[in-house]
Amino acid sequence: MSNSMKAELFLREMEFLQGRSRIEKINKGYSNDLKFIVEKNGVLYLLKAFALEELTTKQAEYDAICQMQKFDVRCSKPITIGVLPQENLGYMVLTYVEGEEATDALPTYSPDIQYTIGLEAGAELAKMHSWHAPAASESWHDRKLAKHMRYMDEYSNLPSEHRIKDEKRFLAFIDRHLHLMKGRPNVFQHDDFHVGNLIIKQGEFAGVIDFNRMDWGDPVHDFLKAGMFSSEVSIPFTIGQIKGYHGNREPDEMFWTLYSLYLAMSIVSSVVWILKVKPEELGIMRSKLERVLEEHDHFQSTIPSWYLKEQL
Repeated sequence: MSNSMKAELFLREMEFLQGRSRIEKINKGYSNDLKFIVEKNGVLYLLKAFALEELTTKQAEYDAICQMQKFDVRCSKPITIGVLPQENLGYMVLTYVEGEEATDALPTYSPDIQYTIGLEAGAELAKMHSWHAPAASESWHDRKLAKHMRYMDEYSNLPSEHRIKDEKRFLAFIDRHLHLMKGRPNVFQHDDFHVGNLIIKQGEFAGVIDFNRMDWGDPVHDFLKAGMFSSEVSIPFTIGQIKGYHGNREPDEMFWTLYSLYLAMSIVSSVVWILKVKPEELGIMRSKLERVLEEHDHFQSTIPSWYLKEQL
């Protein structure tokens, strides 16, 4: 079934969408979901369609967005979730966060405004981390270590041309610090918090989107994509996010060590992941990873050079 036919199907079958004035497909992101902007009575909504076998995962995502309302997080508001069993499809409808993706918007503002927006984003992330994992959840250390070891097995079996040059230094850094994950807090993680999933409107932080990678674990882990992606777009924003999260104060040494640990671990997982999902983008990913390694002197420094430079 074509995307246009699916759009017509939802419009025909979903009572909520009756009386809409327009529907427009969104062609961005790595998710397999079909996404549409729907306008009804002058209000914009986000319609996400997914395969029915994903319903359990999508229900958890929808429930997380509901929970975010309790912490006054700036994000979409939940409207409805349901299924079209005869078509083997599920759907959710959320309010649409209006504005521009931070990737595009931030460079158009002054460094001071970028920094202020970062402060706001960091404060919102701190709200999200107020939600603690269920008491019966497996420890962060055990889950993350097992996941890392699986990635390491796959990475070790890659051809040498796909592996990172001079890998011994950053791999040794990881091994020396894995024990720090023991006893870490186990809280809600957005797990994809970076400029590609943040919206800006008229020079202010408007909201965070795309909760489909949500997880539980160490809150510091939610910063690794700031170093991987956001700092490439806006250093003032990324510094603002870090400080805003910490109440406009400098983070401590433990934050930087854990931040670097998760960033170093993500180098391994990123190579394995991109080869599976978007092998044609391996070159783009390698450039990002090499930049991260340079900024941390192959993790001889836990604080990235872009942060140190700004402090000076």
